[in-house]
Amino acid sequence: MIRAKVWFRCAAMHDPVMPVLVKPAVIGWQGKNREIDLVIERGFSGSEVVRRMKGWITIDPRKAVEVFERHGRLKCFDNGELVVEVEAESDLEALRKDVAANFGDQCDVEAIPKGL
Repeated sequence: MIRAKVWFRCAAMHDPVMPVLVKPAVIGWQGKNREIDLVIERGFSGSEVVRRMKGWITIDPRKAVEVFERHGRLKCFDNGELVVEVEAESDLEALRKDVAANFGDQCDVEAIPKGL
């Protein structure tokens, strides 16, 4: 398994940025007839995080998810970082070529060295 960080171009500052899940979504309920003191926390999947970047990055997030999922799987690490997981080095190289062909310098993937 090879993992790579996903970098987008910020729409406002034009710097490379990676969306980071700071904390999980907290979902609760509001009862009509009684108070419900129950909440659940749920993190977003990698593709959910990317889709929520519309307007914040210079590329179409839906297209980005489509390109990444052709080659691997988007995932959020426990520390919140967005990564793409691929099976082999050849898959990573194919992903890089596809990203470059579709997004130019507006998106990039950076392999994470083994052991980190």
